[in-house]
Amino acid sequence: MSTVTSSADKSIVEPLADEPMHHARNNDAHHDAHAHSSPTPIGFWIYLMSDCIIFGALFATYAVLGGNYAGGPAPKDLFEPGFVAIETALLLFSSITFGLAMLRADKDDRDGVLKWLAVTAVFGAGFIAMEIYEFNHLIHIGAGPDRSAFLSSFFALVGTHGLHVTGGLIWLVTLMVQIRMHGLIGENMRRLGTLSMFWHFLDLVWIGVFSFVYLVRLI
Repeated sequence: MSTVTSSADKSIVEPLADEPMHHARNNDAHHDAHAHSSPTPIGFWIYLMSDCIIFGALFATYAVLGGNYAGGPAPKDLFEPGFVAIETALLLFSSITFGLAMLRADKDDRDGVLKWLAVTAVFGAGFIAMEIYEFNHLIHIGAGPDRSAFLSSFFALVGTHGLHVTGGLIWLVTLMVQIRMHGLIGENMRRLGTLSMFWHFLDLVWIGVFSFVYLVRLI
């Protein structure tokens, strides 16, 4: 009996033998694609949603307690429209300059990105400096967070937003160092996009603070 495999038999056997190897290669490529993908964007959206809940709770607290002055000063006695307008303009301009940095990143212009991020940091630092001055002034004149429910809710809401901006500034400076060292690599582009979402989110929250806390109470 001949042990030589005919060509017809080979045509049937060999594809079947090669098929598991073909699937293995496909599976390896599939796993490699997943290994290189990052969960950062989806995780950060989840974080932003949790931040929305935090700020929503703080806005609701201010809505309930914002009219309880306990015989103390009211918003019209404390807030200066011109000062708050300048503070708001600084943060809004920082959002514009961040957008310009993103445009330069799309052009692969590392120096342009660093320049506009530096301008953004200056605007953000100016906003925080004005907020610290405002808090210090209010406490100095006896309108601290322990004076009334209105002031407690005001300091909690505005102070929480200020802490977020401070964290964003630290993140911004750290990212500038990383871009300076490694350029606009994929990881830094992902970080830049994530920080952009965070920064614009803070601007949206501040528009709510400006409208609901300052503007409505001063009218």
